[in-house]
Amino acid sequence: MDGDEKKTDLPAERLNKSFRSYIFSRQRDLILELVAPQSGERVLVVGGNAGDYLTIFREKWCLVAGFVSSAQNPQSVRKEREVSVDLQAGNPEDLPFSDDEFDVVAVINTLETARDPQKAVAEAVRICRGRIFIGFLNKYSVAGTQHSMKELLGFSPEEKIRLFSIDEIKGMASSIIGAQDFNWGSVIYFPAVVYDISTELEELVPHRKNPLGAFAGLTFPVKYTYRTVQNPVLESYEIKADTQVTAPGALHGTLREAGK
Repeated sequence: MDGDEKKTDLPAERLNKSFRSYIFSRQRDLILELVAPQSGERVLVVGGNAGDYLTIFREKWCLVAGFVSSAQNPQSVRKEREVSVDLQAGNPEDLPFSDDEFDVVAVINTLETARDPQKAVAEAVRICRGRIFIGFLNKYSVAGTQHSMKELLGFSPEEKIRLFSIDEIKGMASSIIGAQDFNWGSVIYFPAVVYDISTELEELVPHRKNPLGAFAGLTFPVKYTYRTVQNPVLESYEIKADTQVTAPGALHGTLREAGK
């Protein structure tokens, strides 16, 4: 009986694995299009499932590091994902990296569970000298309920999360570094049952500037940088020092409002 049960389960397991791979491939397509990583760039992937996304950038010959939640063991993640990269654990609101250390910082499926999402974005800005990618669950998705979206994108069904809109993420970033030219899009438009029948519908829907997918992504350049202890560098924006405010909560409390 046990052998029969195992034989019966195998096709379902393969189908589930194939489905997960397809969903991940759609996320991968969106990330690569929006980020356009270049060989040799230093990339940090911040996320509960950072191990899954590290391969996207490693395949593009980037120098990759990862940061997972404090609930995870980096060594276990490395072993499970079969990756040998610099992988650290902690809270996304307090990243243990230097200012301007990375060309790309990808914050993926992280703000949903962060204690302070805006501070997490500010930390990503602090350590980045190029561009930020934020991947998140879209509150205006037509893919189904929050529960079904969590299952689609790898969150535990019991995990408490918050959803965001594209405008909310834009507003969060703008409040930290000012107005930006945002690039954004989304993928995964349908409930899971649709993908059991066909994936062609998914690929017919354009993902750039589409606000309805379950997984949304947004990129923006970091046009000025922060320096620890010192005031922000203002030359790129030509903003007067007495009007510029530093990223709230960034730099571990060492920055002050410019002009003071």
